[in-house]
Amino acid sequence: MAISFIVATLFTSTAISEELPVKKIIFVGDSTVQNYPEDENKRGWGQILPSFFGPKVECRNAAAGGRSTKTFISEGRWKKVLEGKPDVIFIQFGHNDSHAKDKPESTDASTDYKEYLEKYVSEGKAAGAKVILVTPMHRRYFNSEGKVKDILGPYAETMRNVAKATNTPLIDLHQKSRELLEKLGDAGSEDLYCSATDRTHFSKKGAIVMAGFIVEAIQKDIPELKPYLKEPKEWPE
Repeated sequence: MAISFIVATLFTSTAISEELPVKKIIFVGDSTVQNYPEDENKRGWGQILPSFFGPKVECRNAAAGGRSTKTFISEGRWKKVLEGKPDVIFIQFGHNDSHAKDKPESTDASTDYKEYLEKYVSEGKAAGAKVILVTPMHRRYFNSEGKVKDILGPYAETMRNVAKATNTPLIDLHQKSRELLEKLGDAGSEDLYCSATDRTHFSKKGAIVMAGFIVEAIQKDIPELKPYLKEPKEWPE
């Protein structure tokens, strides 16, 4: 399934102006966002999204596997992001926050996860960055009726609420991934993931699709980034 099949018809052509100032963008998140070696089948959307932007964008992917809203801060990773003085920060967490309560990365959706998200938003904005929250996409698990099991629903809903309360842009990959997975079904969505048994991490094809959903949201809801996108004919497939 090519990216053009899913989202290209929703976009309009955007020219890259020579007068645009350079934008420094940093991606914050977990293994579904991070970079992987080229010889691996896994890809995070943060590894793919830079290919949709033109030459006036500098991207750095600070996402790291296994991290949650809690551990990304406790390990000093968030401090380094702010020290990089980004213009824009994309933030997606939830997969590891949802782990069993005895795990050090675990958070509760209604309490400390919410508090950590508020900290990211307030500190990111105080540092002069535009913060964009991205809800965690679904894992590829289905019930007997072919509906996606909503494992991360409470975390996605908390992120939506924080975005609304803080007037922060939100890209809802949780909803978009649900729609896509239920449209394709279990067998039809298998090649979006890095293996038949891995139901969390994306193949290059799947990461392109997730990045495409983010580009769709930029086109619709984040006008200051829209001029930085390449022409659709230059997008990865």
